[in-house]
Amino acid sequence: MKRYKEYYVPIFFFILSILGIIAAKVGFNFILGELYARFIRNGIFLLALIFPIMAGMGINFSITIGAIAAQISMLIVIDIGFTPGLGSIIVILLSVVLSIVFGNMIGTLLNRAKGKEMIASMVIGFLGTSLYQIVFMVAYGTIIKPFNEDILLTRGIGVKSMLDIGEYKNLFSNMLPIKIGNIEGSLVPIIIIIIIGTVVHFITKSKIGYRMNAVGENMYLAEKVGIHVDKTRKMAVIMSTILASLAQIMFIQNLGILNVYTGHLNLDVFSSAALLAGGATFKKVNIRNAFIGIFLFHTLFIVSPLAGQNIFKNPALGEYFRSFIAYGTIVFALMINLKNLEEAKDH
Repeated sequence: MKRYKEYYVPIFFFILSILGIIAAKVGFNFILGELYARFIRNGIFLLALIFPIMAGMGINFSITIGAIAAQISMLIVIDIGFTPGLGSIIVILLSVVLSIVFGNMIGTLLNRAKGKEMIASMVIGFLGTSLYQIVFMVAYGTIIKPFNEDILLTRGIGVKSMLDIGEYKNLFSNMLPIKIGNIEGSLVPIIIIIIIGTVVHFITKSKIGYRMNAVGENMYLAEKVGIHVDKTRKMAVIMSTILASLAQIMFIQNLGILNVYTGHLNLDVFSSAALLAGGATFKKVNIRNAFIGIFLFHTLFIVSPLAGQNIFKNPALGEYFRSFIAYGTIVFALMINLKNLEEAKDH
């Protein structure tokens, strides 16, 4: 039975998903279409959480900073007025540069908070959000003069809360078109996510991955064999931040709308919950957990409001199911992880 413990959480969510589909009374095509959209929008976010867990830092809730880097880059490109083709390239390059800078800062802070990385990363995410919102609510239009004043609020200070980027949404519309469920889309975003997932997999099996695993297992012994612990941990955070920024670019592009102040919120919680639903723990994770988790968690996330509405005959209660599922996943996985750790110590 011990060898199957890692499957307890995925099995639990698989059963919940089946029950949710039955209660929601929705068609298979509807679920497939929604899963396609959510896979594109959230797939890379789960991959961004892998490296810090390997390095023994737990869940990196500061991936919101990577998403902020992507939003800053997109805002700059929209402000200057680049064409969608050139703009996409500039957004990616600028996001990576900003993510390296921010990732270095986050890594340095988390190295000073060894043993408390998850709480520290959560606080860093909140702080980064506050600073980002202050810049674009107050500084933009006063200290920072925009190229395109149409993105500002009518008072001339602060960026509008929502910007239309429909031109970016149509970038892949005519490339490898497919129809999944009720949604027509492109195969290109799926290919991009699979390629990034393959790269992440190879990194986990490389020397860098070996060093991260060694640091995650025992920092003291890793240092004894010549591994630079702080540098390895910082590298894990930088790569996590870069992946999060690329994930947010995919999210924004697929949505076709940039929610300036709220577009990055809660993605850390939902991504963490999905990864844990896939069987990951705070100490052990792999690519399989990410891809299993995104389908299990988001299937339940899709059907839970409708299931709640049908069961309780109240639409408002259905929406509360989403938050309950997300936070409940983390609590449930935490309980399972703690229980497994206690049993491991006893043996």
